[in-house]
Amino acid sequence: MFDFFRRHTKIVMVVLFLLIIPSFVLFGVERYTHFNDNAGVAEVDGQSISQAEWDQAHRQDIERTRAANPRIDLRLLDSPEAKYESLERLVHERVLQAAANDQRLAVSDQRLAAELAQDPTIAALRRADGTMDMDTYSRLVATQGLTPEGFEARLRADLAARQVLGGVFNTELVSAAQVDAAMDAYLERREVRVKRFAPADYASRLNPGDADLEAFYKANLARYLAPESARIEYVALDLDSVKKGVTVSEQDLRAYYDQNAASLGAPEERRVSHILINAPKGAPAAEREKAKAAAEQLLAQLRKAPGSFADVARKSSQDGASAPSGGDLGFFRRDKGIDPVIAKAAYALGKAGDLSDVVESDFGYHVIQLTGIKPAAVPAFEQLRPKLEEQFRTQQAQKQFGELAETFTNGVYEQSDSLKPIAEQLKLTVQTADNVGRTPVPGATGPLADARFLGALFSADSLEKKRNTEAVELGATQRVSGRVVQYNPAHARPLAEVQSQVRAAFVHERGAALAREDGQAKLAAWTADPNAAAASLPAAVTVSRDAPQGQPPQLIEAALRADPAKLPVFVGVDLGSEGYAVARVDKVLPKAGQTAEVIDQNRQDYEQQWASAVASQYYELLKSRYKAAITVSKPSAETTMDLLPAAPAPASHRGLDDRPQRHQEESLDNGGKALP
Repeated sequence: MFDFFRRHTKIVMVVLFLLIIPSFVLFGVERYTHFNDNAGVAEVDGQSISQAEWDQAHRQDIERTRAANPRIDLRLLDSPEAKYESLERLVHERVLQAAANDQRLAVSDQRLAAELAQDPTIAALRRADGTMDMDTYSRLVATQGLTPEGFEARLRADLAARQVLGGVFNTELVSAAQVDAAMDAYLERREVRVKRFAPADYASRLNPGDADLEAFYKANLARYLAPESARIEYVALDLDSVKKGVTVSEQDLRAYYDQNAASLGAPEERRVSHILINAPKGAPAAEREKAKAAAEQLLAQLRKAPGSFADVARKSSQDGASAPSGGDLGFFRRDKGIDPVIAKAAYALGKAGDLSDVVESDFGYHVIQLTGIKPAAVPAFEQLRPKLEEQFRTQQAQKQFGELAETFTNGVYEQSDSLKPIAEQLKLTVQTADNVGRTPVPGATGPLADARFLGALFSADSLEKKRNTEAVELGATQRVSGRVVQYNPAHARPLAEVQSQVRAAFVHERGAALAREDGQAKLAAWTADPNAAAASLPAAVTVSRDAPQGQPPQLIEAALRADPAKLPVFVGVDLGSEGYAVARVDKVLPKAGQTAEVIDQNRQDYEQQWASAVASQYYELLKSRYKAAITVSKPSAETTMDLLPAAPAPASHRGLDDRPQRHQEESLDNGGKALP
């Protein structure tokens, strides 16, 4: 069949041309090129959000998360729920952008510049002259997959969207009566007597047999999993490995010594004394001319008697700091330690005792005398040889690293079934490691401490096909690639190995059940006959929501919700694995006295919470107004409940910011700000 195609290539091309071209005419090229990418996953204001846009947003979430927390557990980024959060976040942004457009909320260039200036990372990129280091800026925003123009456009859109919810925050008013009522309820105190029924109190009644333990073990198999692990090999290209391959000749070292002699030793230092006649730069011209004339007169006097410089300085110099010491400014280098104007004049003089002409600075006019010279001290070549060789190797390795990194990247990809070829080509060592997991273990170093490298090792392509990972960039001068030699999926540890753990868990759970039964029985009995509880209940304690006195939150809530008209009253609370608690609520106490500062802070907190709740409801209204809808199903809780992966997670399920479940609330609390 294939021979027919090879022999009749032209005929086949004509047939394909006749079949394909009409379909392009009828449906358009764009329908073909974007059929998959533009499949809608959500819609806002009649505009579809495509799968490609979702994937891009998800990738940006991943990069932001990794940049903020390089050691994050990659399993958090590797779930359907994580990716769905990215889609919800994208819909949130689009809803606010639609509202901003309708309300014609624009962001000026000045507002954008002010926002950028508030970012310390970006502000640090400004040079001394106020210009931006655009190369570093471009690399910075490129980590988010954006150009500077794209980053600024997104920030401008974010600022406009922030104004949508910002208006709600800034206009919502809460009365003092509302605050007082809410805080009175929150800070109310009650006197209670609490009896705890703890699982440990019932352990002596339990003596499980082998059959009991085996049944419990099988019913709770997920608790006793040995985590997945892999035996790997990896190759790292770094500056140290490149330096080993750098050849250094004697001629190279001597040339390097000659070229850098000035920076290898101590540079020349000079010492001067000066006389200053004050005339600030902004002073009137007449005042400056008068000061200059006075300096020139002193210079003429000193040229006749240079040895009197110190005495003249003490009498005439207007520099209060140096005049008492005869104008002495001490030793300094040409490029540091003194005003550049004085340094330039000092290094123009030939020998100690020489006088400068009158020198003008921002402070006035100076007469300068050179009083000492410390010549540059350059150690001999042999003395510096070890240091020179190390510096030269490092310099040459840095020059070679870029080219070798490209060779490394291409090599591990092109020969993806083995690391040996690239190791031999670049004279690197193939290293091995066993029991490697998806996340770095405490004390791990090098590539094994990097979550990105481990994430690449546990990708579907690496686990299923045993291929080399891509060359992972761990730093400016480090690349690493690895491959999985043997993969051990997570598996249940045998009962014999975990029997003591199984027994402890069995006793604890059964103890909790007995505690719950006993507690419920006591609650019923004491409710029927309150006097029967007197001997069993401990001393009373005063509890509130902000001062629980070590009591469980469930118990505090139950005690504070008890009907005050029926006190004293018994309440019981199931504490789950911690057993059961019964409390007799005796009486209501007023809230504790508060300072004016605390009351004011309470009011601010309440107003913030109220505004957040209103903003949240306003956002829901906007979602309805702009018909925001997600058309893909939300993953169920069972999707990621089991950490025993039968197969590697698909690549499309990776991602998300390290703030799951909180993004919308944080965005609302910040006036709708979407952090770049």
